[in-house]
Amino acid sequence: MDIKEARRQIDEIDARIIELYNRRMEKVEEIASSQDGGSIRPLDQQRARAKLSLLRNSSPDTIIGRGAEEILEQIMALGRKRQYQLMAERETRIRLPFTEVESLARDNLRVVYQGDRGSYSDMAMRTFFGDDVDNFNVETFRDAMIAIEEGAADYAVLPIENSTAGVVSQIYDMLAEFENYIVGEQIIRVEHCLMACDEANENTIERVYSHAQSLMQCERFLAGFPHWEQISMQNNAFAAMKIAKEQDVTQAAIAGELAAQLYGLKILKKGINHDENNSTRFIIVTNQKVFVKNANRISICMEGAHESGSLYHLLSHIIYNGLNMTKIESRPIEERSWEYRFFIDFDGNLRDPGVRNALRGLRDDARFLRVLGNYRV
Repeated sequence: MDIKEARRQIDEIDARIIELYNRRMEKVEEIASSQDGGSIRPLDQQRARAKLSLLRNSSPDTIIGRGAEEILEQIMALGRKRQYQLMAERETRIRLPFTEVESLARDNLRVVYQGDRGSYSDMAMRTFFGDDVDNFNVETFRDAMIAIEEGAADYAVLPIENSTAGVVSQIYDMLAEFENYIVGEQIIRVEHCLMACDEANENTIERVYSHAQSLMQCERFLAGFPHWEQISMQNNAFAAMKIAKEQDVTQAAIAGELAAQLYGLKILKKGINHDENNSTRFIIVTNQKVFVKNANRISICMEGAHESGSLYHLLSHIIYNGLNMTKIESRPIEERSWEYRFFIDFDGNLRDPGVRNALRGLRDDARFLRVLGNYRV
């Protein structure tokens, strides 16, 4: 048989496969549209495993048998996704796990952030809520999470990712641990400034204080002053406080412009970090399950079965419903070695049919699923 004839026959077989696929989907739709369809779960694990096992054992060739099993597995998954769509279309009332609000409350608020006054967290808090909002700061991220969980604050402002340093893993872990939810985000451009007391200048400086990461981000600028001793501090704002308190012309700090304003320091040079595009993403978190009407980003946390193809099948719900996934992170699950929890962001609103279909499918297929929030970016 020549290649042309073989390809012609393959085309015929493909056409028959499509015809059979369409016929199968018609039957799937009949089940979903029937009077009893609403009481039938699209995912019947026992039936699915039995069908796949039968197919796997019917082929003497292991590789071909596995391929046929994978094809049927995908067809079955597509059938379930279509059933989810039809079931959602039949719903006369939209039931959402979150309450929709026109906008976040701005009056009589109390906001908590981690770090000292003048830190980038303080800057993010002021940018999102305004300078006049009632606020207080705490020492750790956990303290901030506890404050909103217990009602001591209405919102917390927490850093979750830096464009150069990567994610803040503790925040992801605590989003899974606490019953708190993301309702907004704020991007703050990182612009480190060299600051000192009024009488100081670059010639009088002998020591520079800042967080270790900030010193690293400014290494090109600092390389021009090799005689300066670089001293790591717990955070940038604390370094600025030290310089303001001691008023020593031999000392300088690296921090944000807000720190200089709050502590009365003179900025000797702005933008000394070598990456001009360095930014930090902050999330606004509360203990209320709410989302703003125009929210366009959804964050979820999920766990899949610890087996081959588990993550692939979970992500297929996002793909099938045409949702744009913008981020995925994994974190190890405590007390379960080499198993991971996944944090995923994708575009959408909880009222969107595609989003509801994806979440319904994920709830059936995932071992654990939590919507962490729906917010505006």
